[in-house]
Amino acid sequence: MLAGRRVLRPNLRGHAGARSPLPAGMRQWCDDLVAMLDAERVERAVMVGHCMGANVAAQFAARHPARTAGVVLIEPMPRDAVIGSLRIFRSLRFLFRLAGGAALAFNSVGLRRQKLSPMNLEQWDKAVAAGEIDLEAFASPLSDLRTTPSAGYFASVAAIFEPLPQALGCPVLAMMSRNSTMTDPARTRAALERLGSVELLELDAQHWIPTEQPDAMRAALEGWLVRLTGPGPAS
Repeated sequence: MLAGRRVLRPNLRGHAGARSPLPAGMRQWCDDLVAMLDAERVERAVMVGHCMGANVAAQFAARHPARTAGVVLIEPMPRDAVIGSLRIFRSLRFLFRLAGGAALAFNSVGLRRQKLSPMNLEQWDKAVAAGEIDLEAFASPLSDLRTTPSAGYFASVAAIFEPLPQALGCPVLAMMSRNSTMTDPARTRAALERLGSVELLELDAQHWIPTEQPDAMRAALEGWLVRLTGPGPAS
């Protein structure tokens, strides 16, 4: 629960807990979210996402405005703002699409990676807080390949470089990192301000706001929800 509110946490198709023989991408993920809301009998929801998940949340709001009460974008990835090795990945987007299709074809005949590193974000957060893990070890976009099936990973990389919507017709809370290692802060700010009714918060972080600034993130999210919808029901 978040301030007495119901929280649904989907596994995106093609990712660690949701291997799928079917293609994955923005359209499929947004359709899957609609199906989840239908199954849970939720008419409208506030969509929250971090990194690529923030891009998915923005795309969902643009494609399904009637189902979106608001959007929280935590360190989104505007296509024109990416820096470092991601700029190289951007120029090779079509190759990642082809690689994703090839991985699905291999999967269909039983060829897939059998072992993936476990992804336990709670343990990861504790290890970072204890100084057992250096965040720089996760600065490379290749790090996700350790925990994500190949088809899902290639689909995710390709999806990052779909442009964000030009505008959203719902309230938006956006949190961005002041010292981002993934995107240029000035270009990220410009992309977010174009979305419309945006409350923008800049935090002292590199990219992993949920890990680096969990208390500030939660306080901002809960305060924004109260202003948007009023106090949540009692827990």
